[in-house]
Amino acid sequence: MKGLCILGSTGSIGQNCLKVVESLPGRFRVVSLTAGRNIETLVQQIEKFRPQLVAVSSEELIEPLQAALQGRAYGQPLRVAGGPEGAIEAATLPDVAMVVSASHGITGLLATYAALRAGKSVGLANKETLVVAGELVMECAAKSGGRLLPIDSEHCAIHQCLRSGQPREIRRLILTGSGGPFLKTPLRGFAAITPEDALKHPVWKMGGRITVDSATLMNKGLEIIEARWLFGFSPQEIDVLIHPESVIHSMIEFKDRSVVAQLAVADMRIPIQYALTYPERISVDGDSLALDLAGLRRLHFRLPDTRRFPCLELGRAAIEAGGCMPCALNAADEVAVSAFLERRLSFSAIPRVIEGVMRETPGRHLTCMEDVLDCDREARLKAAEIIAAQPA
Repeated sequence: MKGLCILGSTGSIGQNCLKVVESLPGRFRVVSLTAGRNIETLVQQIEKFRPQLVAVSSEELIEPLQAALQGRAYGQPLRVAGGPEGAIEAATLPDVAMVVSASHGITGLLATYAALRAGKSVGLANKETLVVAGELVMECAAKSGGRLLPIDSEHCAIHQCLRSGQPREIRRLILTGSGGPFLKTPLRGFAAITPEDALKHPVWKMGGRITVDSATLMNKGLEIIEARWLFGFSPQEIDVLIHPESVIHSMIEFKDRSVVAQLAVADMRIPIQYALTYPERISVDGDSLALDLAGLRRLHFRLPDTRRFPCLELGRAAIEAGGCMPCALNAADEVAVSAFLERRLSFSAIPRVIEGVMRETPGRHLTCMEDVLDCDREARLKAAEIIAAQPA
């Protein structure tokens, strides 16, 4: 059985990953789990999957987890760790063959980087890993022999489409996106958008930041950066197309103008299972993941409106600038989205904060993970200053 570590096991991707593991008995063994503050869900996962090691996001959560586990028997010793060091340990245990990187933020980045250095395969759902440190991460994987398999539905779709041809034959990659909840909202109405409005994604159920990023189209800007590193294409060879039905998850266009697309229902279990079982394709039970082709009466496509959604082009500008700029973009976006969700910043001000941070970020090359962490800290401070200076 393949030994798994799941970074971020209590989040949406982590829980769906464990559903896939349950659906394929005898193929996988959960060796380690990491989580944030959701102790109740983590305890349930420990009871069901019996890992060797569990790591929580901070040292102060170790005692509450141990208290919740007291008196329970799991059939084998369970070690509990905390903080970034605990996540790194969980991702690099000898029995772990594959790490599912679904933990957000820098903790997820550090543990994923450590897993690749150790030569592990990584199913990547953590955007920060490639957005903030893509060059370092890909160099690390090349040196260690670690393998990156995308779990984001768009990049998983591109990965599947690329199996139909050679890179030299491809003209461009086409990332699709639903357009979010404000696809038809007039620009004049953006200032009145509330967090409740932004969290109503029309297709996917996701966490707070990624849902807001979908509403601003920043998620597509970040995906351009990820695709550049995952697949080796230049930013100019990666386009975005709005596709509200979210049936086609992405496409590639060949030089002869043929287009290959990947279609599936909008369910994260499909890309998760693809990554876990690659290069095999495994049958699934039941019809819940079956795509009703006869029911697809119309599929719509449109170009993104970058005047209304400038975050998309900010993402493209960041990867074209290179160096520390994608890291600064990501940090500024996280701080701005948090301020919006806390009602300290308007929806329409999110791209202005990000652009302001990018304008103040000097171009420099990131040579090590310490450089990445420094850039992240500096950008967060600049974003906080810009937000504080916004009119009430």
